[in-house]
Amino acid sequence: MAFDPNALIYNDQGLIPAIAQDATSGDVLMMAWMNADAVTRTLESGKVTYWSRSRQAFWVKGETSGHVQELVSLRVDCDRDCLLLQVNQSGPACHTNRMSCFYTEVNDWAEVEIMAPIASS
Repeated sequence: MAFDPNALIYNDQGLIPAIAQDATSGDVLMMAWMNADAVTRTLESGKVTYWSRSRQAFWVKGETSGHVQELVSLRVDCDRDCLLLQVNQSGPACHTNRMSCFYTEVNDWAEVEIMAPIASS
C-alpha cells in the first residue's frame, strides 16, 4: 500500500506532531510540527523538515546550526495523528545546545535540570 501524507490526521492548523528519536540510542530528542508538505519533503530528501509555527515557513533541521537530522525511518501511530521520526542526529537536537529538548524533569513538584548544554569548542 502506498503512503499518502494527505491521509494522516492533521489538527485545525493542518499540522501533525512529530517526535524525533535517536535511531541508535532510542533517546527522545525533540517534538516539532509537520504539515503534509513537510512530510513529503522529509521523505524525498532524507533530511527532516518541520513546519515552523512562529515563522510560518519550512524548517530543515540543522539548516543554520549544522545539527542535521537524517531520517532513518518514519512511523505513523495507530490513530494516524502523530509521527515518530527515527533519525541520525549530528550534534545537539535542542536550540539550547543540549542533545535533547527534554532536559527538565519534574521530581516531587520541583523542576530539575538533568542535562547540561554541550560545551562549544
